[in-house]
Amino acid sequence: MWRSGRRHDVARSWQLAKQQFAAVLAERDSLRRELAETRRERDDMHAALRELRAASLARMKAEAELAAVYRERAIQRARAAERDPNAALN
Repeated sequence: MWRSGRRHDVARSWQLAKQQFAAVLAERDSLRRELAETRRERDDMHAALRELRAASLARMKAEAELAAVYRERAIQRARAAERDPNAALN
Protein backbone atom coordinates (compact mmCIF):
# COMPACT_ATOMS: atom_id res chain seq x y z
CA MET A 1 0.00 0.00 0.00
CA TRP A 2 1.47 3.30 -1.12
CA ARG A 3 0.46 6.65 0.23
CA SER A 4 2.31 9.90 -0.30
CA GLY A 5 5.40 8.09 -1.45
CA ARG A 6 5.77 5.88 1.65
CA ARG A 7 4.84 2.28 2.05
CA HIS A 8 2.70 1.57 5.13
CA ASP A 9 3.03 -1.70 6.94
CA VAL A 10 -0.57 -2.53 7.78
CA ALA A 11 0.35 -5.42 10.08
CA ARG A 12 2.79 -3.25 12.02
CA SER A 13 0.27 -0.39 12.22
CA TRP A 14 -2.38 -2.79 13.51
CA GLN A 15 0.07 -4.16 16.11
CA LEU A 16 0.93 -0.64 17.31
CA ALA A 17 -2.75 0.28 17.47
CA LYS A 18 -3.46 -2.83 19.57
CA GLN A 19 -0.56 -1.97 21.91
CA GLN A 20 -1.77 1.59 22.32
CA PHE A 21 -5.30 0.38 22.95
CA ALA A 22 -4.04 -2.08 25.57
CA ALA A 23 -2.05 0.71 27.21
CA VAL A 24 -5.12 2.95 27.30
CA LEU A 25 -7.20 0.15 28.83
CA ALA A 26 -4.51 -0.53 31.44
CA GLU A 27 -4.38 3.16 32.33
CA ARG A 28 -8.18 3.29 32.53
CA ASP A 29 -8.26 0.27 34.83
CA SER A 30 -5.53 1.75 36.99
CA LEU A 31 -7.41 5.04 37.26
CA ARG A 32 -10.62 3.18 38.13
CA ARG A 33 -8.82 1.35 40.95
CA GLU A 34 -7.33 4.62 42.16
CA LEU A 35 -10.76 6.27 42.06
CA ALA A 36 -12.31 3.39 44.00
CA GLU A 37 -9.58 3.65 46.64
CA THR A 38 -10.01 7.41 46.86
CA ARG A 39 -13.76 6.97 47.29
CA ARG A 40 -13.17 4.41 50.06
CA GLU A 41 -10.81 6.83 51.79
CA ARG A 42 -13.37 9.62 51.40
CA ASP A 43 -16.08 7.43 52.91
CA ASP A 44 -13.76 6.52 55.80
CA MET A 45 -13.05 10.22 56.38
CA HIS A 46 -16.78 11.02 56.33
CA ALA A 47 -17.41 8.25 58.88
CA ALA A 48 -14.62 9.58 61.10
CA LEU A 49 -16.02 13.09 60.78
CA ARG A 50 -19.50 11.88 61.77
CA GLU A 51 -18.00 10.16 64.83
CA LEU A 52 -16.09 13.31 65.72
CA ARG A 53 -19.21 15.44 65.37
CA ALA A 54 -21.18 13.03 67.57
CA ALA A 55 -18.43 13.07 70.20
CA SER A 56 -18.24 16.85 70.07
CA LEU A 57 -22.00 17.15 70.44
CA ALA A 58 -21.98 14.73 73.38
CA ARG A 59 -19.20 16.75 75.02
CA MET A 60 -21.13 20.00 74.56
CA LYS A 61 -24.26 18.42 76.03
CA ALA A 62 -22.28 17.10 79.00
CA GLU A 63 -20.75 20.54 79.57
CA ALA A 64 -24.21 22.14 79.46
CA GLU A 65 -25.53 19.56 81.95
CA LEU A 66 -22.56 20.16 84.23
CA ALA A 67 -23.13 23.92 84.09
CA ALA A 68 -26.79 23.34 84.97
CA VAL A 69 -25.80 21.15 87.92
CA TYR A 70 -23.36 23.80 89.17
CA ARG A 71 -26.04 26.48 88.75
CA GLU A 72 -28.57 24.39 90.67
CA ARG A 73 -26.01 23.72 93.41
CA ALA A 74 -25.28 27.45 93.69
CA ILE A 75 -29.01 28.20 93.89
CA GLN A 76 -29.49 25.57 96.62
CA ARG A 77 -26.55 26.98 98.59
CA ALA A 78 -27.92 30.50 98.25
CA ARG A 79 -31.35 29.39 99.44
CA ALA A 80 -29.83 27.52 102.38
CA ALA A 81 -27.78 30.56 103.32
CA GLU A 82 -30.89 32.77 103.26
CA ARG A 83 -32.75 30.41 105.58
CA ASP A 84 -29.90 29.87 108.05
CA PRO A 85 -29.04 33.13 109.79
CA ASN A 86 -26.18 31.40 111.65
CA ALA A 87 -24.48 30.54 108.36
CA ALA A 88 -23.64 34.20 107.86
CA LEU A 89 -21.76 34.21 111.18
CA ASN A 90 -19.42 31.37 110.16
